[in-house]
Amino acid sequence: MVVFEALKKTGALLDGHFLLSSGKHSEKYIQCAKLLQYPKIAEEVVAVVTQKINLDFDTIIGPAMGGIIPAYILGRQNDKKTIFAERVNNKMALRRGFEIKSNEKILIMEDVITTGKSSLEVKKLVEKYGGKVVGFSCIANRGLANLNLPVFEAIKIEFKTYEPENCPLCIKGDTPIKPGSRKL
Repeated sequence: MVVFEALKKTGALLDGHFLLSSGKHSEKYIQCAKLLQYPKIAEEVVAVVTQKINLDFDTIIGPAMGGIIPAYILGRQNDKKTIFAERVNNKMALRRGFEIKSNEKILIMEDVITTGKSSLEVKKLVEKYGGKVVGFSCIANRGLANLNLPVFEAIKIEFKTYEPENCPLCIKGDTPIKPGSRKL
């Protein structure tokens, strides 16, 4: 199944007025949780990422919430240890006995990379423990992040984003909704 078709078929591609975690607004949103409801489709989509990865790594880490399931699927497909980072007091942390060893090569797996904010938070966390981030991966890359490392995505899909003061939907009087798990 083609990735774009999988996003549409599962209802993961949303139209509306969205307040993104970056503070920007968009008329489109990718809610990968809708795709991840369907394990076979999710495995097919993450397999596209697996086929693109061309570097050596030891461990996959996904940021909670959105990166947990895709990271697990990617870990299963690549036979790699898989862990996740989660927010504690609004800061990424390792919990549940997860460890990163010095010089451990880490691949970060997200559901969607938009500005890269969560990815860079997880990178900083990995480096705090002495690990080395070798790349990023995701189901959907919105194309707005500058991560300075390879990014392996199932699909690159760019949507217009707007500063709130220039958002055409706000100008019409529409109020955006805030999807996703990160608090602003």
